[in-house]
Amino acid sequence: MSAAQSIIHPFPPLFDKASETLILGSFPSVRSREQGFFYGHPQNRFWRVLALIFDEELPSTIDEKKKIVLSHGLALWDSIHSCTITGSSDSSVKDVVPNDISGIISGSRISRIFCNGALSHKMYMKYIYPSAGIAAAKLPSTSPANAAWSVQRLVSAWSVIKAPCQ
Repeated sequence: MSAAQSIIHPFPPLFDKASETLILGSFPSVRSREQGFFYGHPQNRFWRVLALIFDEELPSTIDEKKKIVLSHGLALWDSIHSCTITGSSDSSVKDVVPNDISGIISGSRISRIFCNGALSHKMYMKYIYPSAGIAAAKLPSTSPANAAWSVQRLVSAWSVIKAPCQ
């Protein structure tokens, strides 16, 4: 088991001025931190779920992943700016400093926020929602640790991100 480390989020958010829906994770996994991009662990089902929802090829490169996100009006970021964490374990997270999403909100058309899993939602509601003022919906985690949810169940739950913004 690895030791707890104090880590600052190592890469920027992904969004553009046309982004309408923000998807927040909690904090990047070890693999994501190594790759410098979101959902880098091959067992994380995030990219598979997105590809199935939008009827796209499964993206494999970071450029392909950026394209699928931005071409569907999405934005990606995490609720946590820095924390003490052991490996990739959400249950080990402590000493949380939240991310500031005001730059994403002001630089885009974000009107909906979805959280990938319970920790992201808890951190968002506790630290970010009071200033952001946009309620966030909690979606089931795409992490392999959430083995109770099959890919098809995840696709069904996550399909709400496809609905057009009001």
